[in-house]
Amino acid sequence: MLVKVFFFMTVLLAFGNPSDAKSNYHRAYYETGTTKYEGWLKQGIKTGFWIFYHKNGAVSKKGYYKNGKRIKYWYFYGQNGLRSKEGHYENGRKANWWLYYGTKGRIKRKCQLRAGVKNGYCLQYKNQQLTSAEKYQNGKKTKEWFSFSSFRRENNISDLK
Repeated sequence: MLVKVFFFMTVLLAFGNPSDAKSNYHRAYYETGTTKYEGWLKQGIKTGFWIFYHKNGAVSKKGYYKNGKRIKYWYFYGQNGLRSKEGHYENGRKANWWLYYGTKGRIKRKCQLRAGVKNGYCLQYKNQQLTSAEKYQNGKKTKEWFSFSSFRRENNISDLK
């Protein structure tokens, strides 16, 4: 528990309280007394940096809010402490590249999203090796490749940035 408090206080020093003096720090607890979540509220709406916890005390997710909507880069973790996914939010919706991890903490999938749906490429990995690629437009799969050479022949690698 002391480590968790130290970590959060370090984050507060690094990122600070949202600039408005009317923001207050808020923390909620599970019935067991362990912290459920903590972060800043401005007029009752989530703002600034927040951390959420599993019942076992491990971090569940962490990231930023603005006007109650997720923004910037977020990290998600399983109860075992391993990252399960991470990625960008814009105005409360998943955007840009998202990374999804398998049970051993290795990248399983990388996908481009816009407004919360797949839009662009989705790359599949097994044992840290690229196994296939898919292309999506507004959530619908438009193409799939099972070899890097065919993918490269038909696509511009700079699109993967």
